[in-house]
Amino acid sequence: MEQLITNRSELRERGFRALADALGWVNAVRFLREYDPGSGNYTEERATLLPDLGIEELTTEVERIQDAEDFRSELG
Repeated sequence: MEQLITNRSELRERGFRALADALGWVNAVRFLREYDPGSGNYTEERATLLPDLGIEELTTEVERIQDAEDFRSELG
């Protein structure tokens, strides 16, 4: 008969160790993220965080950022 693990910290540690042993660390983390519902409302957050740019403005901004990165890489 299996022993009941009553300490929540120990349960989490042993459970993750079992997952990592079976799947590897990266896949164990990926597996756990499948069950994380996240938080907040992505649509609302996106609307407040990202600028409302048209395609021309967006293209210009991407080119500006790429030019700045090219300039920095040439410096050093």
